[in-house]
Amino acid sequence: MAHSQKTSLIALLKPVAVMGWPMVLTQLFIMGTGFIDTAMAGRYSAVDLAGVSLGGNLMWPLFFLATGISMALMPITSQLHGANRVAEVGHQLRQNLWLCLINSTLLIVALQYATALFLYAGIELRTAQIAGDYLHGLSFGIPPVIFYISFRYVLEGLGHTRPPMIIAASILPLNALLNYALIYGKFGFPELGGVGCGYATALVFWIELGFMLLFLRKPYFKATQFFAVFEGPQLQTMAKIFRLGLPIALTVFLEMALFGVIALFIAKIGVIEMAAHSIAGNLNWMTYVIPMAIGNAASIRIGFLIGSDNLDAARDTGWAMLKFAIAYALTVSVLLVALRYTLVGVYTTDAAVTAVAVVLLLFIAVYQIVDDTQAVLVSALRGYKDTTVPMLISLISYWVLALPIGYALAEGIVGNTPLGVYGYWTGLTLALAVVAVGAGLRLRYISSNYQRIRQLRATETEQATLQ
Repeated sequence: MAHSQKTSLIALLKPVAVMGWPMVLTQLFIMGTGFIDTAMAGRYSAVDLAGVSLGGNLMWPLFFLATGISMALMPITSQLHGANRVAEVGHQLRQNLWLCLINSTLLIVALQYATALFLYAGIELRTAQIAGDYLHGLSFGIPPVIFYISFRYVLEGLGHTRPPMIIAASILPLNALLNYALIYGKFGFPELGGVGCGYATALVFWIELGFMLLFLRKPYFKATQFFAVFEGPQLQTMAKIFRLGLPIALTVFLEMALFGVIALFIAKIGVIEMAAHSIAGNLNWMTYVIPMAIGNAASIRIGFLIGSDNLDAARDTGWAMLKFAIAYALTVSVLLVALRYTLVGVYTTDAAVTAVAVVLLLFIAVYQIVDDTQAVLVSALRGYKDTTVPMLISLISYWVLALPIGYALAEGIVGNTPLGVYGYWTGLTLALAVVAVGAGLRLRYISSNYQRIRQLRATETEQATLQ
């Protein structure tokens, strides 16, 4: 049935919250792992910290480009789950793993040329070598982590969000121990400095996959029939997953790449501005984790409701999540403004950096309202398997609006005086507002167009009968 009785806001939010809180913790544990890498490399030496950070700046955008395609498994799985067709999930996962083999191979090859790329970009020799060697070590863990993420998206798509949380929590102390052994040469291991972070991360990726295999023995995963047969590559299914997943991957990549480019421009303004920008960006990321994770949970819930043909409830859930995002963002904005000196004080005691950072938090207080809103709206659209239009909205907003406007304001091309780092955050805020409005209008169109929803939901065979 497409129609349902009007449901209260709490009733709409509750199933999303039940799935979402483990996803929030999963992201926080992953952030903790990254923090440990940075802190332990930094304590070894400044050049090792620079090398690990530089390597990460290249690795993670490419990593999310490679793994973002697998995110298509979340709406695919949740819709099949809602339609009581979980046994078909195994086929989708098997074909996605063939794509993972291709993606991981391409990523490994790209990382082998990292040192040459850094040297070509004019990076100092020692820093470039550490960054390249760090990525070389990390590359040994690429295949297992890309496989792991595919399994994770399927479990989350089935509504089982706790296993990834448990795995991420288990990995956190293990990552610290392996870093300690390989960075500082403890327990009989060689002393590798920052490069040891790469090898430690690779080992962690293999262990993560091992932990995941334990959960694949659970009845809820066995119901997918993943282990029932062995399949070779089937291009039709692979192409369908690729078409759905590539826009998701590109959306994430374009946003990360934009922040990377803006960071380079801000670094040229000055060390103080770059330090303040890093603090503001870190605090913004911490506040963004909750709407990002809850948005993914909303995507799963909406996909499930679409699969069960409860299209009114899917639409109502999307708008309920928008109300949640706005309420959350406004609350956090007030806290950021009220506590800005205290929050910045956690990161620095430098008066000059503090002066810039506390002003940036006023920008963040406005910026994160539109950022949190667009995150939830884009995730809701993903539940409908609507990924191409949101990608195009993001592409235009990030690269046609945010970067040129930010640069023009920062350099004083527009306005009487150069705004410096504040100009870039103004450009980002305006662009994210456009994404939020565009995604909201798109959700309004899609969520009310039941014929289009069923076309997006249908298999290739079913689509022929709908058209």
